[in-house]
Amino acid sequence: MSWRIRVVHTTGYVYDAPVTRSFNEARLTPRADSRQNVILNRVETVPATRSYRYTDYWGTAVTAFDLHAPHTELEVTGSSVVETEPFASPAEELSWEQLRSESIGDRFDEMLSATTYVPRNRKLDTIARQLAKGVAPAKAVVRAAEWVHENMDYTAGTTSVHTSAVQAFAERKGVCQDYAHLSLVLLRSMGIPSRYVSGYLHPDPAAEIGHTEAGQSHAWIEAWTGMWWGYDPTNNIAINEQHVSVGVGRDYADVPPLKGIFSGGGSTDLAVVVEITRLA
Repeated sequence: MSWRIRVVHTTGYVYDAPVTRSFNEARLTPRADSRQNVILNRVETVPATRSYRYTDYWGTAVTAFDLHAPHTELEVTGSSVVETEPFASPAEELSWEQLRSESIGDRFDEMLSATTYVPRNRKLDTIARQLAKGVAPAKAVVRAAEWVHENMDYTAGTTSVHTSAVQAFAERKGVCQDYAHLSLVLLRSMGIPSRYVSGYLHPDPAAEIGHTEAGQSHAWIEAWTGMWWGYDPTNNIAINEQHVSVGVGRDYADVPPLKGIFSGGGSTDLAVVVEITRLA
Protein backbone atom coordinates (compact mmCIF):
# COMPACT_ATOMS: atom_id res chain seq x y z
CA MET A 1 0.00 0.00 0.00
CA SER A 2 1.36 3.43 -0.92
CA TRP A 3 1.66 6.33 1.50
CA ARG A 4 1.84 10.07 0.96
CA ILE A 5 4.24 11.64 3.45
CA ARG A 6 5.27 15.21 4.24
CA VAL A 7 8.73 15.74 5.72
CA VAL A 8 9.99 19.07 7.09
CA HIS A 9 13.67 19.01 8.09
CA THR A 10 14.97 22.20 9.74
CA THR A 11 18.56 22.81 10.79
CA GLY A 12 19.53 25.95 12.70
CA TYR A 13 23.03 27.29 13.34
CA VAL A 14 23.88 30.04 15.84
CA TYR A 15 27.38 31.54 15.81
CA ASP A 16 28.96 33.45 18.69
CA ALA A 17 30.48 35.96 16.27
CA PRO A 18 29.41 37.11 12.81
CA VAL A 19 30.14 34.80 9.89
CA THR A 20 31.25 36.88 6.93
CA ARG A 21 30.96 34.23 4.21
CA SER A 22 29.70 30.66 3.97
CA PHE A 23 29.43 28.07 1.20
CA ASN A 24 27.02 25.19 1.70
CA GLU A 25 25.51 22.03 0.20
CA ALA A 26 22.16 20.56 1.28
CA ARG A 27 21.08 17.00 0.47
CA LEU A 28 17.44 17.31 1.52
CA THR A 29 15.61 16.38 -1.69
CA PRO A 30 14.06 12.87 -1.77
CA ARG A 31 14.94 10.57 -4.64
CA ALA A 32 12.53 10.03 -7.51
CA ASP A 33 12.68 6.37 -8.50
CA SER A 34 10.52 3.28 -8.99
CA ARG A 35 9.55 3.30 -5.29
CA GLN A 36 9.12 7.03 -4.72
CA ASN A 37 7.33 9.87 -6.47
CA VAL A 38 8.35 13.34 -5.32
CA ILE A 39 5.32 15.62 -5.50
CA LEU A 40 6.87 18.70 -3.90
CA ASN A 41 10.27 19.75 -2.66
CA ARG A 42 11.84 23.05 -1.73
CA VAL A 43 14.91 24.05 0.23
CA GLU A 44 14.76 27.48 1.89
CA THR A 45 17.20 29.46 4.01
CA VAL A 46 17.06 32.32 6.48
CA PRO A 47 18.77 34.66 5.64
CA ALA A 48 17.52 34.18 2.08
CA THR A 49 20.10 33.05 -0.46
CA ARG A 50 20.38 32.35 -4.14
CA SER A 51 20.76 28.64 -4.76
CA TYR A 52 21.21 26.22 -7.60
CA ARG A 53 20.67 22.48 -7.88
CA TYR A 54 22.69 19.71 -9.39
CA THR A 55 22.88 15.93 -9.17
CA ASP A 56 26.08 14.60 -7.63
CA TYR A 57 28.20 11.68 -8.81
CA TRP A 58 26.12 9.15 -6.84
CA GLY A 59 22.76 10.42 -8.14
CA THR A 60 21.72 12.51 -5.13
CA ALA A 61 20.07 15.91 -5.66
CA VAL A 62 22.12 18.73 -4.10
CA THR A 63 21.04 22.31 -3.35
CA ALA A 64 24.10 24.56 -3.19
CA PHE A 65 23.97 28.08 -1.74
CA ASP A 66 26.31 30.69 -0.32
CA LEU A 67 26.09 33.78 1.87
CA HIS A 68 28.34 36.83 1.55
CA ALA A 69 26.74 39.15 4.14
CA PRO A 70 27.65 38.96 7.84
CA HIS A 71 25.25 36.78 9.82
CA THR A 72 25.12 35.20 13.28
CA GLU A 73 22.35 32.68 12.51
CA LEU A 74 21.51 30.39 9.61
CA GLU A 75 18.41 28.26 9.21
CA VAL A 76 18.00 25.70 6.42
CA THR A 77 14.65 23.98 5.85
CA GLY A 78 13.89 21.19 3.42
CA SER A 79 10.16 20.57 2.84
CA SER A 80 8.93 17.62 0.79
CA VAL A 81 5.80 15.66 -0.06
CA VAL A 82 6.53 12.15 -1.33
CA GLU A 83 4.47 9.13 -2.34
CA THR A 84 6.18 5.91 -1.27
CA GLU A 85 5.70 2.20 -1.81
CA PRO A 86 7.37 -0.88 -0.32
CA PHE A 87 10.38 -2.29 -2.13
CA ALA A 88 9.47 -5.22 -4.34
CA SER A 89 11.43 -8.42 -3.80
CA PRO A 90 14.36 -8.79 -6.22
CA ALA A 91 12.98 -9.98 -9.55
CA GLU A 92 16.38 -11.26 -10.62
CA GLU A 93 18.81 -12.95 -8.25
CA LEU A 94 22.33 -13.71 -9.42
CA SER A 95 24.43 -16.60 -8.16
CA TRP A 96 27.66 -16.12 -6.22
CA GLU A 97 29.61 -17.06 -9.33
CA GLN A 98 27.85 -14.38 -11.37
CA LEU A 99 28.25 -11.72 -8.66
CA ARG A 100 31.97 -12.40 -8.38
CA SER A 101 32.59 -12.16 -12.11
CA GLU A 102 35.14 -9.67 -13.40
CA SER A 103 32.48 -7.61 -15.20
CA ILE A 104 30.39 -7.14 -12.04
CA GLY A 105 33.51 -6.32 -10.03
CA ASP A 106 34.48 -3.61 -12.51
CA ARG A 107 30.96 -2.21 -12.75
CA PHE A 108 30.45 -1.90 -8.99
CA ASP A 109 34.04 -1.42 -7.83
CA GLU A 110 33.21 1.64 -5.74
CA MET A 111 30.38 -0.18 -3.94
CA LEU A 112 32.67 -3.12 -3.15
CA SER A 113 35.65 -1.15 -1.85
CA ALA A 114 36.58 -0.31 1.72
CA THR A 115 36.20 3.30 2.93
CA THR A 116 37.05 5.20 6.09
CA TYR A 117 33.63 4.41 7.55
CA VAL A 118 33.44 0.92 6.05
CA PRO A 119 36.93 -0.57 6.48
CA ARG A 120 37.94 -4.18 6.01
CA ASN A 121 38.33 -6.17 9.22
CA ARG A 122 39.62 -9.72 9.59
CA LYS A 123 37.13 -10.73 12.28
CA LEU A 124 34.18 -9.33 10.33
CA ASP A 125 35.47 -11.05 7.15
CA THR A 126 35.21 -14.37 9.00
CA ILE A 127 31.69 -13.59 10.20
CA ALA A 128 30.69 -12.62 6.66
CA ARG A 129 31.89 -15.95 5.27
CA GLN A 130 29.86 -17.80 7.90
CA LEU A 131 26.72 -15.78 7.15
CA ALA A 132 27.04 -16.39 3.38
CA LYS A 133 27.66 -20.11 3.67
CA GLY A 134 24.97 -22.29 2.12
CA VAL A 135 22.58 -19.52 1.01
CA ALA A 136 22.02 -17.42 -2.11
CA PRO A 137 23.32 -13.82 -2.16
CA ALA A 138 19.90 -12.23 -1.53
CA LYS A 139 19.39 -14.38 1.56
CA ALA A 140 22.91 -13.52 2.71
CA VAL A 141 21.97 -9.81 2.61
CA VAL A 142 19.10 -10.43 5.03
CA ARG A 143 21.29 -12.66 7.20
CA ALA A 144 23.91 -9.92 7.48
CA ALA A 145 21.34 -7.29 8.45
CA GLU A 146 19.76 -9.65 10.98
CA TRP A 147 23.18 -10.39 12.47
CA VAL A 148 23.91 -6.68 12.88
CA HIS A 149 20.49 -6.11 14.45
CA GLU A 150 21.05 -8.94 16.93
CA ASN A 151 24.63 -8.07 17.86
CA MET A 152 24.34 -4.30 18.29
CA ASP A 153 22.51 -2.29 20.93
CA TYR A 154 20.81 0.86 19.69
CA THR A 155 22.24 3.50 22.04
CA ALA A 156 22.22 7.18 21.11
CA GLY A 157 25.24 9.23 22.11
CA THR A 158 27.80 6.42 22.14
CA THR A 159 29.03 7.18 18.60
CA SER A 160 29.30 10.24 16.36
CA VAL A 161 29.03 10.93 12.64
CA HIS A 162 32.79 10.27 12.48
CA THR A 163 32.64 6.74 13.96
CA SER A 164 33.60 3.86 11.66
CA ALA A 165 31.79 0.53 11.54
CA VAL A 166 34.69 -1.26 13.22
CA GLN A 167 34.79 1.28 16.06
CA ALA A 168 31.05 0.90 16.65
CA PHE A 169 31.31 -2.89 16.50
CA ALA A 170 34.04 -2.83 19.16
CA GLU A 171 31.54 -1.20 21.54
CA ARG A 172 28.56 -3.24 20.22
CA LYS A 173 26.58 0.01 20.42
CA GLY A 174 25.50 2.69 17.99
CA VAL A 175 22.72 4.26 15.95
CA CYS A 176 21.28 3.70 12.48
CA GLN A 177 24.37 5.08 10.75
CA ASP A 178 26.53 2.50 12.53
CA TYR A 179 24.10 -0.35 11.78
CA ALA A 180 24.22 0.57 8.09
CA HIS A 181 28.02 0.87 7.99
CA LEU A 182 28.50 -2.46 9.77
CA SER A 183 26.10 -4.17 7.36
CA LEU A 184 28.09 -2.73 4.45
CA VAL A 185 31.34 -4.16 5.85
CA LEU A 186 29.80 -7.63 5.87
CA LEU A 187 28.20 -7.37 2.43
CA ARG A 188 31.26 -5.99 0.69
CA SER A 189 33.37 -8.68 2.33
CA MET A 190 31.01 -11.24 0.76
CA GLY A 191 31.45 -9.60 -2.65
CA ILE A 192 27.93 -8.12 -2.77
CA PRO A 193 27.79 -4.54 -4.14
CA SER A 194 26.12 -2.43 -1.48
CA ARG A 195 25.52 1.22 -0.70
CA TYR A 196 24.54 3.53 2.15
CA VAL A 197 21.11 5.19 2.01
CA SER A 198 20.13 8.31 3.95
CA GLY A 199 16.56 9.41 4.47
CA TYR A 200 13.71 9.37 6.96
CA LEU A 201 11.51 6.79 8.63
CA HIS A 202 7.97 7.45 9.84
CA PRO A 203 8.01 5.93 13.34
CA ASP A 204 4.42 4.62 13.35
CA PRO A 205 3.31 1.84 10.95
CA ALA A 206 -0.30 2.58 11.91
CA ALA A 207 0.08 6.34 11.54
CA GLU A 208 -3.03 8.48 11.80
CA ILE A 209 -3.52 10.55 8.65
CA GLY A 210 -2.82 14.22 9.27
CA HIS A 211 -1.00 13.71 12.58
CA THR A 212 2.52 15.16 12.71
CA GLU A 213 5.19 13.12 14.47
CA ALA A 214 8.63 14.11 15.70
CA GLY A 215 10.97 12.31 13.35
CA GLN A 216 14.67 12.07 12.64
CA SER A 217 17.06 11.27 9.86
CA HIS A 218 17.51 7.56 9.24
CA ALA A 219 19.95 5.29 7.40
CA TRP A 220 19.79 1.83 5.86
CA ILE A 221 21.44 -0.15 3.06
CA GLU A 222 20.75 -1.24 -0.49
CA ALA A 223 22.36 -4.32 -2.02
CA TRP A 224 22.72 -5.32 -5.67
CA THR A 225 22.00 -8.99 -6.37
CA GLY A 226 20.74 -8.43 -9.92
CA MET A 227 18.92 -5.21 -9.00
CA TRP A 228 19.19 -2.68 -6.19
CA TRP A 229 16.92 -3.38 -3.21
CA GLY A 230 16.86 -2.17 0.36
CA TYR A 231 16.87 -3.48 3.91
CA ASP A 232 16.80 -1.67 7.26
CA PRO A 233 19.19 -3.40 9.72
CA THR A 234 18.34 -1.03 12.59
CA ASN A 235 14.75 -2.27 12.64
CA ASN A 236 15.41 -5.62 10.92
CA ILE A 237 12.74 -5.01 8.29
CA ALA A 238 12.49 -4.73 4.53
CA ILE A 239 12.17 -1.17 3.21
CA ASN A 240 8.51 -0.19 3.16
CA GLU A 241 6.23 2.79 2.67
CA GLN A 242 7.42 4.35 5.96
CA HIS A 243 10.89 4.92 4.48
CA VAL A 244 11.69 8.07 2.50
CA SER A 245 15.10 7.85 0.80
CA VAL A 246 17.14 10.95 0.03
CA GLY A 247 20.75 10.09 -0.81
CA VAL A 248 22.93 7.13 -1.72
CA GLY A 249 26.68 6.69 -1.63
CA ARG A 250 29.55 4.58 -0.41
CA ASP A 251 28.99 5.65 3.20
CA TYR A 252 27.78 8.59 5.29
CA ALA A 253 30.52 10.87 3.96
CA ASP A 254 28.81 10.90 0.54
CA VAL A 255 25.35 11.90 1.83
CA PRO A 256 25.45 14.31 4.82
CA PRO A 257 22.23 16.39 4.96
CA LEU A 258 24.27 19.60 5.23
CA LYS A 259 27.91 20.44 4.85
CA GLY A 260 29.82 23.61 4.19
CA ILE A 261 32.63 25.96 5.11
CA PHE A 262 32.53 29.46 6.56
CA SER A 263 34.88 32.27 7.50
CA GLY A 264 34.58 34.39 10.62
CA GLY A 265 32.42 33.35 13.52
CA GLY A 266 33.49 31.07 16.33
CA SER A 267 31.83 28.22 18.13
CA THR A 268 28.52 27.00 16.75
CA ASP A 269 25.27 25.84 18.33
CA LEU A 270 23.28 23.40 16.22
CA ALA A 271 19.61 22.41 16.41
CA VAL A 272 17.87 19.90 14.13
CA VAL A 273 14.09 19.32 14.01
CA VAL A 274 12.39 16.78 11.73
CA GLU A 275 8.59 16.70 11.45
CA ILE A 276 6.95 13.88 9.50
CA THR A 277 3.26 13.55 8.63
CA ARG A 278 1.31 10.87 6.83
CA LEU A 279 -1.05 12.71 4.46
CA ALA A 280 -2.71 9.71 2.79
